Amino acid sequence: MKAILFNAHSDEGHSRRLDVALDLARAFDGHLTLLNAVPYEAAASADPYGAAFAAMVPVWREQAKKLREATEKDLANEDVPWDWVDKAGPVSLAMLRRSSLADLIIIGERDPTTGGKAPSFTAGELAVTAGCPVLVLPDDCDRLDFDKPALVAWDGSAEASHALRAAVPLLKRASSVYLVSVRTKKSSKKDTLDLPPTRGADYLSYHGIKSEVVEVDEGEEGTAHALQNAADVRGVGLIVMGAYGRTRISEWIFGGVTRAILSDVRVPLLLKH
Repeated sequence: MKAILFNAHSDEGHSRRLDVALDLARAFDGHLTLLNAVPYEAAASADPYGAAFAAMVPVWREQAKKLREATEKDLANEDVPWDWVDKAGPVSLAMLRRSSLADLIIIGERDPTTGGKAPSFTAGELAVTAGCPVLVLPDDCDRLDFDKPALVAWDGSAEASHALRAAVPLLKRASSVYLVSVRTKKSSKKDTLDLPPTRGADYLSYHGIKSEVVEVDEGEEGTAHALQNAADVRGVGLIVMGAYGRTRISEWIFGGVTRAILSDVRVPLLLKH
């Protein structure tokens, strides 16, 4: 994870997320790119709100300027190579275009485009469109704790496999790894995963990573709750899971479990489609 792409956004969690990004850049001897996206500076003439939108442009520019100045001051004494990129347009599109040669995207749990609401449309969209994994950080997270275990959500799918592969550099540093499958109400003993948990464990072993295979019941509150409960019980510091969903021209559809997990991010969450 040499090339780390960070969403620079002027909210109260920015400095904490930046600390995590700097720690990861140091851990992997990497380069940090901070990207700040300002909404498009022109609106269609048919848009009745075009004038109001245009009036906000100077405000957004000033916010971006202040954020950059404060961040550059904070980074002046850091021992991590970095650069700052200003872009006009939606955050998700700006990050996606820059992610082609990124190894990791770091973003907060709150959507920077909707007043801090969860689940984050931006995090979800990047997770299913970007070629690299997306690390979603809770609001109060200021470090990635490698002294804690990591949990990998496993259902044998291509998405879960992609997430597992992408997470290897982080899983190598975790104190232990749990490969967790959830038995749903619709499951039966005849049901088999596309790839059984042992295949995931075997793959990790090829990279020198020991893991414990765990199966938990879905229960009454669903798969996402079962995964979060398994993470809470084991005191994990990282959850890895495949991102489910698809993009369309005019809408983005969350997979059910992805949406539920993004609605309540408790520990750092690594997503990959």
